[in-house]
Amino acid sequence: MAGAAEPGTALKKFITGRARKLGFDKVGFAAPAALTREGAHLAGFLAEQRHGNMAWLASRSAERSDLQTYWPPVQTVVALAMNYHTPAPATAAGSLRWSNYAWGDDYHRLIKKRLKALLLALQEAYPNVSGRVCVDTSPVMEKVWAQRAGLGWQGKHTNLISRDYGSWLFLSELLLDVALPPDPPFEEDLCGSCTACLEACPTGALDEAYRIDARKCISYLTIEHREPFSAAQADMLGGWLYGCDICQEVCPWNERFGRPTAEAAFQPRPFVNWSRQQWAALTEEAWDHLLRGSAARRPGYRGLMRNVAAAKQVDTPEGTV
Repeated sequence: MAGAAEPGTALKKFITGRARKLGFDKVGFAAPAALTREGAHLAGFLAEQRHGNMAWLASRSAERSDLQTYWPPVQTVVALAMNYHTPAPATAAGSLRWSNYAWGDDYHRLIKKRLKALLLALQEAYPNVSGRVCVDTSPVMEKVWAQRAGLGWQGKHTNLISRDYGSWLFLSELLLDVALPPDPPFEEDLCGSCTACLEACPTGALDEAYRIDARKCISYLTIEHREPFSAAQADMLGGWLYGCDICQEVCPWNERFGRPTAEAAFQPRPFVNWSRQQWAALTEEAWDHLLRGSAARRPGYRGLMRNVAAAKQVDTPEGTV
């Protein structure tokens, strides 16, 4: 059995190898320094009310800015990324659009299960190591830690972009109570002079590079906004029923380097191609069955039906994408 006293490089190699076997596409390591600059940016974001009604961002902001406030034993952040991109299914005339991340099974459950398996394997080999698994429901600045661990950079649309998968990535973390050698952070900004995402955003949510106003974002409106839509908000949705991928679809890094995921659980469910008529006829009981095990349950039945009423059908020829 491996011992905790082995060099950190051996432990890193073990974690990386096991993570890849579990389906993680990228793995990096960072030291858990306090995020002073990023914490200040978060404070400004909250002060300007750009988070809308996502009160959970404010309630645990101190933990987000300092991982040792969240989990005091932390000495290493293992940042992980899993590619979720799948080719767009044929779009039938009259269908409503869904964000790619919600086409398949709930990523929270899948990734947390894989992280727990990674931690268990690690503790079997290194019994003195303790850890905590984090998906995006944890108070952790995932994109910041992914960049510090060398996985990629935060683009002008605020998503993390990698050289090899674009931005179609689910991010997660494994916090460890043992200090491991950190990887070099990703310090380049490879967006360059490109402003495709800013120009394509139909609602002005990306009102300047690297900043987003959630209150204008279609993803926020269709998922996190809990109230009835105003006429102006309803008009923002366009053909989107759940989430929005426009800023990612126009990103040159995604156009060039996006690749299909190998994870079967992320393949599109049939409802991704449903028409407005099919959604409008959905009962709450049928909704409960249809979206079982899906991340798209978050807005609830009433929220989804609100979106159905507001979204404009996609007027594309049958069989196109």
